[in-house]
Amino acid sequence: MRNGKERVVKVSKKSAAGVALALWIGSGAAMGLRAQSSAIAVQPERQGATVQSKFYCNIKALTAAERARHKQLSEKLMAARKEIAETEKGYEFQYSPADVSVAELADWVAAESKCCPFFDFHIDLEREGKLVCLRLTGEEGIKAFIRAEFKIEK
Repeated sequence: MRNGKERVVKVSKKSAAGVALALWIGSGAAMGLRAQSSAIAVQPERQGATVQSKFYCNIKALTAAERARHKQLSEKLMAARKEIAETEKGYEFQYSPADVSVAELADWVAAESKCCPFFDFHIDLEREGKLVCLRLTGEEGIKAFIRAEFKIEK
């Protein structure tokens, strides 16, 4: 009986270590990946853990120069937002064409689509050229990811 208890203790310590490792990986500490909506499944028979995530940004998909330009554009887009509208499948960010050009949005989308291919991107020029809109949509659960990544208060 004593050996059985010792074995259970050893397995639970390994499982706890596996869960801690999975949480660390899921938090983005490994290889520059940021994971959102992670589900951790512990498999006692294998004494390990796996992380499953629908949405993650692979920043290594961009070169150093592309990352620098993308960061610059991202900061500009975050600061220049005039309005944020929640849509059925995501969010729309509205800009004044005097602050953000359609070309800048297109450059941002081209880079973002490399590291976050799960987004659906929509760029619109509306109100006789007086409003530029970027709409991000995607599969079920994308809204929570967008809120977290783009700092949207709900």
